[in-house]
Amino acid sequence: MTASERDRFEPVLKQAPAGSRSVVPPVAPPVASLVAPPSGPGTAPVTSPVTSPGASPGASPGSPAGSAPRRTRGLVLAGARVVLPSGTVDGGRVVVEGSRIAEAAAEDADVLDLTGHWLVPGFVDIHNHGGGGASFSGTADEALQSIRTHRLHGTTTLVASTVTGRMDALARHAGRLSELAEQGDIAGIHFEGPFISPCRKGAHSAELLRHPDPAEVRKLIDAARGRAVMVTLATELPGGVDSVRLLTEHGVIAAIGHTDATYEQTVEAIDAGATVATHLFNAMPPLGHRTPGPIAALLEDERVTVELINDGTHLHPASLELAFHHAGAGRVAFITDAMDAAGFGDGRYQLGPLEVEVSEGVARLVEGGSIAGSTLTLDRAFQRAVLVDRLPVGDVVAAISANPAKVLGIHDRVGSLEPGKDADLVVLDASFALKGVMRRGEWVVEPVIG
Repeated sequence: MTASERDRFEPVLKQAPAGSRSVVPPVAPPVASLVAPPSGPGTAPVTSPVTSPGASPGASPGSPAGSAPRRTRGLVLAGARVVLPSGTVDGGRVVVEGSRIAEAAAEDADVLDLTGHWLVPGFVDIHNHGGGGASFSGTADEALQSIRTHRLHGTTTLVASTVTGRMDALARHAGRLSELAEQGDIAGIHFEGPFISPCRKGAHSAELLRHPDPAEVRKLIDAARGRAVMVTLATELPGGVDSVRLLTEHGVIAAIGHTDATYEQTVEAIDAGATVATHLFNAMPPLGHRTPGPIAALLEDERVTVELINDGTHLHPASLELAFHHAGAGRVAFITDAMDAAGFGDGRYQLGPLEVEVSEGVARLVEGGSIAGSTLTLDRAFQRAVLVDRLPVGDVVAAISANPAKVLGIHDRVGSLEPGKDADLVVLDASFALKGVMRRGEWVVEPVIG
């Protein structure tokens, strides 16, 4: 990445993006307090507003940092409903020191009162093609624009996904994206295609599909220079199971998706090492009572995490409920499968070589009308899961943060609010609308409280 690219990307934004979507009417969050808030001697007083870490003395929340930032010993986020791995704490607090969550606050730490808000871990998206009018199959500038867009919506850890293309083009994309991964801007690269079934291709170019020959798969992961984290395969195709074994040997996640596999073929692929279901229910045969297909095999196996696109378009609410019931909250990962229009608006877009029309937030191929990814952001997925699908907040946090972090093998650093982990967090109001985003101890969207 050039210096100019980083200059465009790095400035910390101090307010929510203009034109943000309206929220649904508020409801009382139905979560009981599990741990009493801190009290007694040594408890820091709560004051609001406060100066954020890195802001100039006297600067108000939402104002840009001055040329001579005041150094503080940390920040205490106090008074919120904090969602922890052990449960929800009413009036809890999280201490930020530098880029990490700390055990305790220094005496001179600033305090931000978040009473009436929720504090949850930063979102982790393991399947994302772009947003903000740009994609991960374009230039480095476009990739940075996509990253920035999703960070504004709470996604602090993101895997960049490519779509089916020519092998040489995919290798070039992988080279560009690997630089972003090396610098910590993305968590890795996901190749969705070209090794998928023409019967279940969805919004992928049929002319560019190919069988998952292990040698071809190896070329792609080599092009990613150690930054490939996942490859989606139709494992029933020639070479599919051998490619699963190859990926597993190289520490790359083998995901089953865009598949026409039978139940038995899917079980074989799972036994070979596949551990993720790419957007379960979509781009695969439906569940049948005589032909259960891949859905039954993926739901029943405890080794598999199932991706779900919770945008109200890709899944019927009953399908979402079915997945949570059979897989359990510990094996579901909410994803966006977002394309360029996420956070940007309706219009005409390109998805790889294919033209897409986005109307009322739904992306479809101009030719054929297939759903072409989504315009979803994870803050909307969170809000819908709680207020529309009525899922427990803790289950939603698991699906949107902890579980995808575990899939990537980075749960020791992200995915939950625990001391020693990256200070990646999201502030939500009582309606579960996004009010603040922090990544590695720096505000991306700084909450304005009061």
